[in-house]
Amino acid sequence: MAHDLVIKGGRVVDGTGVAARTADVAITDGVITEVGTVSGAARETIDADGALVTPGFVDPHTHFDGQVTWDPLLTPTCWHGVTTVVLGNCGVGFAPAHPDQHDWLIGLMEGVEDIPGAALSEGIRWGWESYPEYLDIVDQAPKIMDIGSLVPHGSVRGYVMGERGAKNEPATSDDIERMAAIVREGMQAGALGFSTSRTIAHMAIDGEPVPGTFAAEDELFGIGRVLGELGTGVFELAPAGALGEDLAAPEREMAWMRKLAAEIRRPVSFVLTQNDHDPDAWRRMLDECAAAAADGVPIHPQVHGRSVTLLIGLENFHPFAYCASWGPIGIQSLEARVAAMRDSAVKARLLEEVAAIDPSMLQFIDPERVFPLGENPDYEPKREDSIANRARALGREPYDLYYDTLLEDGGRQLVLRPLLNYTDFNLDAVRTMLEHPTTAWGLSDGGAHCGTTCDASTSTFMLTHWARDRSRDRLPLEWVVRKITKDSANLFGLGDRGTLEPGKLGDVNVIDFDRLRLFRPEMIHDLPGDARRFIQRSEGYVATVKSGAVTLREGVDQGVRPGALIRGARS
Repeated sequence: MAHDLVIKGGRVVDGTGVAARTADVAITDGVITEVGTVSGAARETIDADGALVTPGFVDPHTHFDGQVTWDPLLTPTCWHGVTTVVLGNCGVGFAPAHPDQHDWLIGLMEGVEDIPGAALSEGIRWGWESYPEYLDIVDQAPKIMDIGSLVPHGSVRGYVMGERGAKNEPATSDDIERMAAIVREGMQAGALGFSTSRTIAHMAIDGEPVPGTFAAEDELFGIGRVLGELGTGVFELAPAGALGEDLAAPEREMAWMRKLAAEIRRPVSFVLTQNDHDPDAWRRMLDECAAAAADGVPIHPQVHGRSVTLLIGLENFHPFAYCASWGPIGIQSLEARVAAMRDSAVKARLLEEVAAIDPSMLQFIDPERVFPLGENPDYEPKREDSIANRARALGREPYDLYYDTLLEDGGRQLVLRPLLNYTDFNLDAVRTMLEHPTTAWGLSDGGAHCGTTCDASTSTFMLTHWARDRSRDRLPLEWVVRKITKDSANLFGLGDRGTLEPGKLGDVNVIDFDRLRLFRPEMIHDLPGDARRFIQRSEGYVATVKSGAVTLREGVDQGVRPGALIRGARS
């Protein structure tokens, strides 16, 4: 038998969770045909001796809704072994859209997901009004990976209710019926579910909470029942209290989520993190999910693979940017900023001014909870490695060391501020969340938070940190691979991928596991309109294969675009 591609002699970790084994993988017509000892000719062969061979990774939580219309690679996610993404999360997206709502939808995405509005305005080529029309545009666009999409509540509410919807006024029964009809139309066109946001931390650029933030149960259930009637789709949300802004919210949210999931018999998937204000709330929520699962109710928290972080540096924001003397320095190039800051008089003035700033303004850049990231990023730093503790050990003032740290590597050093999942200065809570039988891996936010972080690399981190580098309590490699492949695919009913088995899509990674690493994030200006964003590259992906076509070799684009729009769940 002739094969299109054979990956020879790799250490196959097939996504099912079984022990790794040496085997060949053959792919023909985009589908895996053999796993084992493969004979016969092949148009192309990859020698995988000594390398890991895994399924392509499935990232269920991204915000590429705009970028997908101009960037076929969906960087930086493509550099991290991902061959399938789901966009439209957290209730924000760009369809449906009245022609006069384009700017409003851009402002909504910019405010919630920190994607530069100027880039979206210049980059998006609008050609749709309805949600099915948007899917058609995505379908036609060249893609390096497969794209699934959720119908976003914010767009639907704004489309149906106009200003009333944008201002979060209560929906009437007629409004709910019309919203349900749009969601039904979107699902029938191929959406994988519906998403909403209820956290007040998610606000449009004008300061208004995302439409749907305060939606009553009749609205949520009226829309959710569409998924139950169709027997397909995931109901995804960022719940109230997701970021610790309302300590009483988690239990209230669980009550209606469980009730909804029990009624519609469809998965409800919600964002779950640890916050410092109520550091044990996540445990209570997992207990509730376990109780629901015991009753056959499908509730699946989406959890991160590491802390949710801010990246602090001279190219975005830092403590000294709050100082009166920073203005004329901050408008200069990075090189000029560094040169100015090396002046001892400038340093003395900025250190004096930063000491007088209202402490409430500095909560996100507190030297007690920030850590130099380094050229080889450490996402689980020890408490003693905080800038404040390092300064004390050296007999220096914290902001003095902070200042010098920001100047390292020509001003490109970054300082890590873990915001969530790091109350105890370790990732033990994350490990427990990942291991819970009801949870799904996610929350990479690929394409989003361009000026503050870059978590699209978390799939690579799952392998390097949890399966290889952590000094204690590592997770089995086979388990980690299953978590970011089969388990993610199954949550969305994508049974045609996620494992290396005959009949499954030929989505594969060939990985030099010993060489696999993350580089320090870097700020670049490559979005439309020269807008900025953080990206993070990797090393060690020998090849990434999508539907049998080699899309990247050692991270280098091979120019093929085998990706497709996923229209609906499949067995």
